[in-house]
Amino acid sequence: MPFPFELGVDPTTLLILALVAFTAGFIDAIAGGGGLLTIPALLTAGLPPHLVLGTNKLCATFGSATASYTFYKRKLFHPRQWRNALIATAIGAAIGAMIAHWLPAAWLNQMLPVVVFACGLYLLFGKMPETHDQADAPIAQSRQWPQGLGLGFYDGVVGPGTGAFWTVSTLLLYPMDLVRASGVARSMNFVSNAMALTVFIITGQVAWLLGIAMGLALMAGAFLGARTAISGGSKFIRPVFILMVLALTARLAWQHWF
Repeated sequence: MPFPFELGVDPTTLLILALVAFTAGFIDAIAGGGGLLTIPALLTAGLPPHLVLGTNKLCATFGSATASYTFYKRKLFHPRQWRNALIATAIGAAIGAMIAHWLPAAWLNQMLPVVVFACGLYLLFGKMPETHDQADAPIAQSRQWPQGLGLGFYDGVVGPGTGAFWTVSTLLLYPMDLVRASGVARSMNFVSNAMALTVFIITGQVAWLLGIAMGLALMAGAFLGARTAISGGSKFIRPVFILMVLALTARLAWQHWF
Protein backbone atom coordinates (compact mmCIF):
# COMPACT_ATOMS: atom_id res chain seq x y z
CA MET A 1 0.00 0.00 0.00
CA PRO A 2 1.37 3.46 -0.86
CA PHE A 3 2.57 5.80 1.87
CA PRO A 4 2.90 9.55 1.45
CA PHE A 5 6.66 9.71 1.88
CA GLU A 6 7.06 7.04 -0.81
CA LEU A 7 5.13 9.39 -3.10
CA GLY A 8 7.37 12.37 -2.43
CA VAL A 9 5.00 14.05 0.05
CA ASP A 10 7.32 15.63 2.60
CA PRO A 11 6.44 16.30 6.27
CA THR A 12 5.69 19.96 5.55
CA THR A 13 3.17 19.04 2.84
CA LEU A 14 1.66 16.45 5.17
CA LEU A 15 1.21 19.12 7.83
CA ILE A 16 -0.38 21.51 5.31
CA LEU A 17 -2.80 18.81 4.12
CA ALA A 18 -3.72 18.03 7.73
CA LEU A 19 -4.43 21.72 8.31
CA VAL A 20 -6.57 21.77 5.16
CA ALA A 21 -8.49 18.77 6.47
CA PHE A 22 -8.93 20.44 9.86
CA THR A 23 -10.29 23.56 8.12
CA ALA A 24 -12.57 21.44 5.95
CA GLY A 25 -13.95 19.64 9.00
CA PHE A 26 -14.47 22.90 10.90
CA ILE A 27 -16.25 24.60 8.00
CA ASP A 28 -18.28 21.51 7.18
CA ALA A 29 -19.67 21.45 10.71
CA ILE A 30 -20.74 25.10 10.44
CA ALA A 31 -21.65 25.64 6.79
CA GLY A 32 -21.33 22.30 4.97
CA GLY A 33 -19.27 21.39 1.92
CA GLY A 34 -15.96 20.66 3.65
CA GLY A 35 -15.33 17.64 1.46
CA LEU A 36 -14.95 19.91 -1.56
CA LEU A 37 -11.64 21.13 -0.15
CA THR A 38 -9.78 17.85 0.34
CA ILE A 39 -9.75 16.54 -3.26
CA PRO A 40 -8.32 19.75 -4.81
CA ALA A 41 -5.76 19.92 -1.99
CA LEU A 42 -4.60 16.34 -2.63
CA LEU A 43 -4.44 17.00 -6.37
CA THR A 44 -2.43 20.17 -5.78
CA ALA A 45 0.00 18.14 -3.62
CA GLY A 46 0.78 16.11 -6.73
CA LEU A 47 -0.77 12.73 -5.88
CA PRO A 48 -1.96 10.56 -8.80
CA PRO A 49 -5.74 10.93 -9.32
CA HIS A 50 -6.65 7.34 -8.38
CA LEU A 51 -4.66 7.65 -5.17
CA VAL A 52 -6.37 10.99 -4.51
CA LEU A 53 -9.81 9.35 -4.67
CA GLY A 54 -8.83 6.44 -2.40
CA THR A 55 -7.05 8.60 0.16
CA ASN A 56 -9.90 11.10 0.18
CA LYS A 57 -12.35 8.26 0.89
CA LEU A 58 -10.27 7.21 3.90
CA CYS A 59 -10.23 10.79 5.16
CA ALA A 60 -13.95 11.29 4.50
CA THR A 61 -14.91 8.04 6.22
CA PHE A 62 -13.56 9.39 9.53
CA GLY A 63 -15.83 12.44 9.39
CA SER A 64 -18.94 10.73 8.03
CA ALA A 65 -18.68 7.92 10.61
CA THR A 66 -18.59 10.43 13.46
CA ALA A 67 -21.47 12.49 12.05
CA SER A 68 -23.71 9.52 11.22
CA TYR A 69 -23.21 8.01 14.69
CA THR A 70 -24.15 11.34 16.27
CA PHE A 71 -27.42 11.54 14.33
CA TYR A 72 -28.19 7.91 15.15
CA LYS A 73 -27.58 8.37 18.86
CA ARG A 74 -29.85 11.40 18.89
CA LYS A 75 -32.56 9.31 17.18
CA LEU A 76 -32.58 11.54 14.10
CA PHE A 77 -31.89 8.62 11.76
CA HIS A 78 -33.69 5.26 11.84
CA PRO A 79 -31.93 2.57 9.76
CA ARG A 80 -35.05 0.40 9.42
CA GLN A 81 -36.85 3.18 7.57
CA TRP A 82 -33.96 3.48 5.14
CA ARG A 83 -33.04 -0.16 4.57
CA ASN A 84 -33.51 0.02 0.79
CA ALA A 85 -31.49 3.23 0.53
CA LEU A 86 -28.65 1.75 2.59
CA ILE A 87 -28.43 -1.32 0.35
CA ALA A 88 -28.78 0.69 -2.86
CA THR A 89 -26.14 3.19 -1.76
CA ALA A 90 -23.65 0.44 -0.95
CA ILE A 91 -24.22 -1.22 -4.35
CA GLY A 92 -23.98 2.07 -6.24
CA ALA A 93 -20.80 3.12 -4.44
CA ALA A 94 -19.09 -0.22 -5.09
CA ILE A 95 -19.90 -0.05 -8.81
CA GLY A 96 -18.82 3.58 -8.99
CA ALA A 97 -15.49 2.93 -7.25
CA MET A 98 -14.73 0.00 -9.56
CA ILE A 99 -15.41 2.17 -12.60
CA ALA A 100 -13.24 4.94 -11.15
CA HIS A 101 -10.42 2.43 -10.73
CA TRP A 102 -10.55 1.54 -14.42
CA LEU A 103 -10.81 5.12 -15.72
CA PRO A 104 -7.54 6.38 -17.29
CA ALA A 105 -5.61 8.77 -15.04
CA ALA A 106 -5.66 11.44 -17.76
CA TRP A 107 -9.47 11.38 -17.78
CA LEU A 108 -9.63 11.73 -14.00
CA ASN A 109 -7.14 14.61 -14.05
CA GLN A 110 -9.42 16.50 -16.43
CA MET A 111 -12.72 15.40 -14.87
CA LEU A 112 -12.11 16.01 -11.15
CA PRO A 113 -11.51 19.80 -11.29
CA VAL A 114 -14.62 20.26 -13.43
CA VAL A 115 -16.81 18.20 -11.09
CA VAL A 116 -15.54 19.98 -7.96
CA PHE A 117 -15.92 23.38 -9.66
CA ALA A 118 -19.51 22.60 -10.71
CA CYS A 119 -20.41 21.41 -7.21
CA GLY A 120 -18.90 24.55 -5.73
CA LEU A 121 -21.03 26.73 -8.01
CA TYR A 122 -24.13 24.74 -7.07
CA LEU A 123 -23.49 25.09 -3.34
CA LEU A 124 -22.72 28.80 -3.71
CA PHE A 125 -25.82 29.75 -5.69
CA GLY A 126 -28.25 26.88 -5.07
CA LYS A 127 -31.14 27.25 -2.66
CA MET A 128 -32.39 24.62 -0.25
CA PRO A 129 -35.96 23.42 -0.88
CA GLU A 130 -38.62 24.09 1.71
CA THR A 131 -38.68 21.74 4.68
CA HIS A 132 -41.71 19.88 6.02
CA ASP A 133 -41.60 18.76 9.63
CA GLN A 134 -43.69 15.58 9.56
CA ALA A 135 -41.72 13.16 11.71
CA ASP A 136 -44.44 10.48 11.67
CA ALA A 137 -45.08 10.56 7.93
CA PRO A 138 -44.28 7.28 6.08
CA ILE A 139 -41.07 7.13 4.05
CA ALA A 140 -41.62 5.87 0.50
CA GLN A 141 -39.47 2.76 0.08
CA SER A 142 -39.64 2.69 -3.72
CA ARG A 143 -37.95 6.08 -4.08
CA GLN A 144 -34.94 4.94 -2.08
CA TRP A 145 -33.57 2.60 -4.76
CA PRO A 146 -32.96 5.14 -7.55
CA GLN A 147 -31.82 7.77 -5.04
CA GLY A 148 -29.39 5.40 -3.34
CA LEU A 149 -28.04 3.83 -6.53
CA GLY A 150 -27.54 7.20 -8.24
CA LEU A 151 -25.92 9.08 -5.39
CA GLY A 152 -23.95 6.03 -4.23
CA PHE A 153 -22.58 5.62 -7.75
CA TYR A 154 -21.63 9.29 -7.93
CA ASP A 155 -19.88 9.13 -4.56
CA GLY A 156 -17.98 6.03 -5.66
CA VAL A 157 -16.74 7.61 -8.89
CA VAL A 158 -15.88 11.09 -7.61
CA GLY A 159 -17.82 12.24 -4.54
CA PRO A 160 -17.57 16.03 -4.02
CA GLY A 161 -20.87 17.48 -2.82
CA THR A 162 -22.53 14.10 -2.19
CA GLY A 163 -23.73 15.10 1.28
CA ALA A 164 -25.39 18.24 -0.06
CA PHE A 165 -27.03 16.28 -2.89
CA TRP A 166 -28.38 13.77 -0.39
CA THR A 167 -29.82 16.53 1.79
CA VAL A 168 -31.49 18.37 -1.09
CA SER A 169 -32.90 15.25 -2.77
CA THR A 170 -34.20 13.91 0.56
CA LEU A 171 -36.03 17.19 1.27
CA LEU A 172 -37.56 17.03 -2.22
CA LEU A 173 -38.61 13.37 -2.04
CA TYR A 174 -39.78 12.94 1.55
CA PRO A 175 -41.79 14.95 4.13
CA MET A 176 -39.13 15.83 6.69
CA ASP A 177 -37.23 18.74 8.19
CA LEU A 178 -33.66 19.79 7.47
CA VAL A 179 -32.17 18.16 10.59
CA ARG A 180 -33.56 14.72 9.78
CA ALA A 181 -32.62 15.10 6.12
CA SER A 182 -29.08 15.90 7.25
CA GLY A 183 -29.11 12.73 9.34
CA VAL A 184 -30.04 10.72 6.26
CA ALA A 185 -27.35 12.47 4.23
CA ARG A 186 -24.57 11.86 6.74
CA SER A 187 -25.53 8.21 7.23
CA MET A 188 -25.74 7.45 3.52
CA ASN A 189 -22.50 9.35 2.96
CA PHE A 190 -20.81 7.07 5.49
CA VAL A 191 -22.11 3.94 3.74
CA SER A 192 -20.93 5.08 0.31
CA ASN A 193 -17.58 6.27 1.70
CA ALA A 194 -16.95 2.97 3.48
CA MET A 195 -17.96 0.85 0.48
CA ALA A 196 -15.88 2.88 -1.99
CA LEU A 197 -12.96 2.84 0.46
CA THR A 198 -13.14 -0.96 0.57
CA VAL A 199 -12.77 -1.10 -3.22
CA PHE A 200 -9.86 1.36 -3.19
CA ILE A 201 -8.13 -0.63 -0.43
CA ILE A 202 -8.45 -3.84 -2.45
CA THR A 203 -6.99 -2.10 -5.51
CA GLY A 204 -4.16 -0.55 -3.48
CA GLN A 205 -5.14 3.07 -4.05
CA VAL A 206 -4.88 4.44 -0.51
CA ALA A 207 -2.03 6.44 1.06
CA TRP A 208 -2.61 5.25 4.61
CA LEU A 209 -0.51 7.62 6.67
CA LEU A 210 -1.72 10.64 4.75
CA GLY A 211 -5.36 9.55 4.85
CA ILE A 212 -5.31 8.78 8.57
CA ALA A 213 -3.55 12.06 9.40
CA MET A 214 -6.08 14.03 7.38
CA GLY A 215 -8.98 12.01 8.76
CA LEU A 216 -8.00 12.68 12.38
CA ALA A 217 -7.49 16.37 11.59
CA LEU A 218 -10.90 16.50 9.88
CA MET A 219 -12.54 14.93 12.95
CA ALA A 220 -10.85 17.46 15.23
CA GLY A 221 -12.00 20.33 13.04
CA ALA A 222 -15.56 19.01 12.95
CA PHE A 223 -15.56 18.59 16.74
CA LEU A 224 -14.45 22.19 17.24
CA GLY A 225 -16.71 23.59 14.53
CA ALA A 226 -19.80 21.90 15.93
CA ARG A 227 -19.15 23.54 19.28
CA THR A 228 -18.25 26.97 17.99
CA ALA A 229 -21.15 29.37 18.31
CA ILE A 230 -20.55 32.29 15.97
CA SER A 231 -23.46 34.60 15.28
CA GLY A 232 -24.11 34.52 11.54
CA GLY A 233 -21.01 32.38 11.07
CA SER A 234 -22.33 30.17 8.30
CA LYS A 235 -23.58 33.14 6.27
CA PHE A 236 -20.04 34.51 6.16
CA ILE A 237 -17.99 31.32 6.11
CA ARG A 238 -19.95 29.43 3.44
CA PRO A 239 -19.49 31.87 0.49
CA VAL A 240 -15.85 32.57 1.41
CA PHE A 241 -15.13 28.85 1.62
CA ILE A 242 -16.85 28.03 -1.69
CA LEU A 243 -15.06 30.88 -3.43
CA MET A 244 -11.78 29.42 -2.16
CA VAL A 245 -12.78 26.03 -3.56
CA LEU A 246 -13.66 27.59 -6.92
CA ALA A 247 -10.33 29.40 -7.09
CA LEU A 248 -8.37 26.25 -6.26
CA THR A 249 -10.23 24.10 -8.79
CA ALA A 250 -9.88 26.81 -11.45
CA ARG A 251 -6.12 26.52 -10.97
CA LEU A 252 -6.32 22.74 -11.35
CA ALA A 253 -8.49 23.04 -14.46
CA TRP A 254 -5.97 25.45 -15.98
CA GLN A 255 -3.14 23.06 -15.11
CA HIS A 256 -4.75 19.94 -16.61
CA TRP A 257 -6.83 21.41 -19.43
CA PHE A 258 -4.56 24.16 -20.76
